[in-house]
Amino acid sequence: MADHRESGWYIITPEMLDTSRGQAPAPPNEPRHQDEPRGCLFALSQPPLMIFLSVIGVLLLMAAVHDLFLL
Repeated sequence: MADHRESGWYIITPEMLDTSRGQAPAPPNEPRHQDEPRGCLFALSQPPLMIFLSVIGVLLLMAAVHDLFLL
């Protein structure tokens, strides 16, 4: 019979399923507000990302105008 490691099958033991920790986790450095919304649009509200996307948008717009009117 083939070894279980060769076939990709593994035996899960109860020790592997135990996710409890001996100590309490350290508190975070910054308090996180639960009422602050987090989601996909939160990243778009960051100024560096908006500057980067604006530069890329202007470059694409300039390339489109060049292709349409100058070629």
